[in-house]
Amino acid sequence: MPGQPFVLVDDITFRYPRAEPVFERFHWQVQQGEAWAVIGPSGCGKSTLLYLVDGLRFPSAGRILIDGQPVTRPRPRTGFIIQEYGLLPWATVRENANLGLRIRNYYGPDGVHAPANHDSGANAGPWLERLGLAGLQDQYPGQISGGQRQRTAIARTLALDPDLLLMDEPFSSLDAPTREGLQRLVLELWSEQKLTLIIVTHAIEEAAVLGQKILLLNRPPNRGSAVVIENPGAAAPGYRETDAYQMVCRDLRARLGEA
Repeated sequence: MPGQPFVLVDDITFRYPRAEPVFERFHWQVQQGEAWAVIGPSGCGKSTLLYLVDGLRFPSAGRILIDGQPVTRPRPRTGFIIQEYGLLPWATVRENANLGLRIRNYYGPDGVHAPANHDSGANAGPWLERLGLAGLQDQYPGQISGGQRQRTAIARTLALDPDLLLMDEPFSSLDAPTREGLQRLVLELWSEQKLTLIIVTHAIEEAAVLGQKILLLNRPPNRGSAVVIENPGAAAPGYRETDAYQMVCRDLRARLGEA
């Protein structure tokens, strides 16, 4: 249906046991192909929102739809990359990158664990090549850098052919040059693969450079319609050097109460 949101968070309420609601009748929508950054103070529900969209947690009221379908469990075409990479330390780069595909092959193309058109002969080799890891395939996570471990996690996820990519503070533990290089890589992949991207970050500069739209969460409960900052220049080459980028950063600092 034209204009139908790809991700619809429809008046959800969610709370952890014995705690105030994180979200209360909260509404947010994402169109297919958009790049979003989610930012807000610690404990505001940024990561919780990703877990809800991924189907790892569930609202007590309201609903979440992806591509018009209710989210009742993790869907095969949603990729989720976490901060600490999620790599098996006893497995090589190649084995880690192929792990998701091996799990899919175990279940088969059942439409639940794997798409109905899943190719059992697929492997992550082309993605390891694309991400500059071809020469490290026999190394173990402890033998490679943090940036290379994150690239391995990205290869593992993209090998599963996602249409929605969720990232939870994926670069926060990396040094600045590595972080900026991976930010550029993610934007390239978003454009090439026509992904819908939602990335959680605590860094204002990262939100401004990655999110063409920025969702601003506040201290719980987050009620009603989402607070959205438009940032159409994000992802453009050289955007960090523009006045528009500086204006978005200043706006975010003011809204978040930073000096």
